[in-house]
This record gives sequence, C-alpha cells and structure tokens, in this order.
Amino acid sequence: MNRFGYHRAENLEDALRALNKPGARAIAGGTNLVDLMKYEVERPALLIDISRLPLAAIDEIEGGGLRLGALASNADTAHDPRVAERYPLLASAILAGASAQLRNAATNGGNLLQRTRCYYFYDVGAPACNKRDPGSGCGAIGGVNRIHAILGASDACIATHPSDMCVALAALDAQVVVQSAKNGERRIAFADFHRLPGDTPEHDHNLEAGDLITAIELPPCDFGPHHTYLKLRDRQSYAFALVSCAVGLQIEHGTVRRARIALGGVAHKPWRDPAAENLLEGAAPTEATFATAADALLEGARGQGANDFKIPLAYRAIVRALSQAAAGTPQQQAVKSIN
Repeated sequence: MNRFGYHRAENLEDALRALNKPGARAIAGGTNLVDLMKYEVERPALLIDISRLPLAAIDEIEGGGLRLGALASNADTAHDPRVAERYPLLASAILAGASAQLRNAATNGGNLLQRTRCYYFYDVGAPACNKRDPGSGCGAIGGVNRIHAILGASDACIATHPSDMCVALAALDAQVVVQSAKNGERRIAFADFHRLPGDTPEHDHNLEAGDLITAIELPPCDFGPHHTYLKLRDRQSYAFALVSCAVGLQIEHGTVRRARIALGGVAHKPWRDPAAENLLEGAAPTEATFATAADALLEGARGQGANDFKIPLAYRAIVRALSQAAAGTPQQQAVKSIN
C-alpha cells in the first residue's frame, strides 16, 4: 500500500474543499477502496474521511419517494421498514450481496463506486489491463474470461459491474444526488451514472473531479407484489453474480402496464433496454411474451469463449425472473446458486 495523507472532514463544505486537492479520494466504509489500495490498484494521495458527515438518514421526499443517504449502510437501508415495504426489490438485491459483516460496513454511496470485476484489473502483475493502465490492452480478451461481459463490451475492456444494489436501483429509475464545491448540487439519472467501457474503460462513472455522492433518490414504486431479484452464482452466499435480474411489473386486469428489467453480471454497468421493456407493455404476462423480451434484451450479446454459457443462462434468468414477478413469488425464493 502506498503512503497517503489523511483528513477527517468536519462538515460537508470541508469535505468538498478537500476533494478538490490532487489525488484526493473520499472514504467511508472502505470495503472496496481499501482492498484496491492493498493490491496497489488504487494509489490515492489523500483520503478524505467522510464517515462522520450527516449523510446517513433515510428520509421521505415529496411525492412518496425516499431519499437514501449516501452514508447509510447497506444493512440499515435493506432493513429500513419503508424500504422493505415500498421497495422490496431493492431490499432483496442488497441482502443478496456480500456478507452481513460487509453490509454493516458498506455505504450506499460507496456501493455505487465499486470498481468493475476482472482478474486482470486486480492483478498489478498482469501486464495488460486498459482499465488500470490505459493503452496496455485487455488481457481478458483471449485470456481467462469466465466472469466477463456479454453485453456492451468493447475491444478495450470486457469487465463486469459487481453490485447487486445497483441492478435494483437501475430497475427503480433512481437518481444519484451529487455535490461539489464547483457545481453545487445536481442529480444524475441512474441510467446515466455508470459508463460502458468504449475507448476509455478507466472511467467507470460520470462523476467529475471533486464530486461527492450525498444521496440516492427513489421515485414512488407501484410494482406491488410483482417484483423479484434473481441472482445466479457459483455458490449460495458471498459470491458475485454470474447473471442477476431485477424485475418490476405493474399488472392490471391480466395485462402488463409497465415493466422494468435490469441485468447484472453481464456488462460494465447494470444493463437495461427500454425497447425490450416496451415489448411487455400491453401484453399478457405469459412465458412466450417473456421469451420475446429476453431475446430483445440479449440482442447483440457476445461471449468471449469461457463465458459463452452466460448468454443462455441470462435468457433463462430473464424468463424466470419475469415469471416469478408476474406470479408474485416471495422474494426470499429468488436467490439461487447455479450448482
């Protein structure tokens, strides 16, 4: 681990000023950043400790939504009665991730900033990783790539996004509240927060230098019982998703009125395709309809050899998750191992 400076922010203004310093990074739970520092993948010059800022509240917002503080722990968020009752899709996704100990430490803002999954990215001894060393190549292309992307990848990077929480937030049309000393407060639609790799895979998100996530805002949710979070992984606990699927449906009189589908484990960011969702709207919630939506959502999917199995796995996951959501299957039945 490199040597670094440390500053404990006394208030939000202090934190925003400090984040403008060269090489500054905010730290709270540190469940991903500290690991990356130990591996020397991340080498910040200055850590700004924001853990004592008043950003841990979960509050009502106008219109019936919720504002999740960036420093609220994943555990406190999942177990908040309002989240559990009104956004059970989010609670289910959070509880499917990591371990109880990590969920107690990890923060909502930090969850959004997890770096993408790739063996080559985490191994500083690997010579080719455009994410870690732009221009060096992508070792996973033609290398070990069982966990890698089948959608939205590029010739520069095929890494995948690791978060369960973010998949649910994508399906719920959340907004990320950001503040900076330069630009004040602004909101970023969740669909625009993370980036696909393109030619610049070193950039995982669209935050600017000096930005600090202060909250996540959830609009009112009308899915009722018709939701599910399905996570397929190598073992039942403490494992990242090979494929995950967050689904919310609004069903009236036997017809799908609104549909939201987000995939995890398959791309550099949570994957949504509004055109595929639109195919469900106005249709009966049948397996044939769900299969059509799955085909549309996976259009253009391409494996890299060892991860080819993810394409049929994702297809089955989408159809199954849609079927569970339509039937109002209890969420605790929606987390499965592929073994």
